[in-house]
Amino acid sequence: MGTKTVDETGAATKADEDRTDVTDAPEAQEESQVTEGETEAAEAAEAAEETEPAAEKTPGVGQGAGAVVSAALGVVSLTGSWTGTIASAKKNLLAQLESSASSSSSVQTLLERGYGDAWHATALWSGLFALFALLVGVVVLVRPAFGAPGRPQAPWIKSVSWAGVVLGVIGLLLAVLTYTGILLAVPSVS
Repeated sequence: MGTKTVDETGAATKADEDRTDVTDAPEAQEESQVTEGETEAAEAAEAAEETEPAAEKTPGVGQGAGAVVSAALGVVSLTGSWTGTIASAKKNLLAQLESSASSSSSVQTLLERGYGDAWHATALWSGLFALFALLVGVVVLVRPAFGAPGRPQAPWIKSVSWAGVVLGVIGLLLAVLTYTGILLAVPSVS
């Protein structure tokens, strides 16, 4: 190998200080072939990674989203939803319109129509949200059995899914108890 040296005038000159033997040349060629082969393999691996879908790069995104949705639906079933509030207000308004049209209604009938129907509507919508929370949570929990068998599910996904299932069961139980009148029954006048 030659090296370049720069003299005081700024001109570059070659100096053959280090020369390689003829016996070293095949080894240098083998090393360059090995590194070229490794480089080609790395480039092929990079190209394969780029062509994989985004879901393969980030496993469990759908399951994680499903787990969070399940837990959120469970919380909504316990705290109430906008849909349940609107349904309750609609039932209440219809009962007021019916009672004003017929002034001969008894107080108990007014309570049943005005408040009982509204409570039932709220319980119904809460029960639907709880049922959806329960279903989504169960689907996320059983998904690994039908997916790629070698891929374990992340622990946080299991935890959040179980939270959604538990909240769904509690919400469904409370909705059924409220709808049937066992819990928070409509008061009677008698």
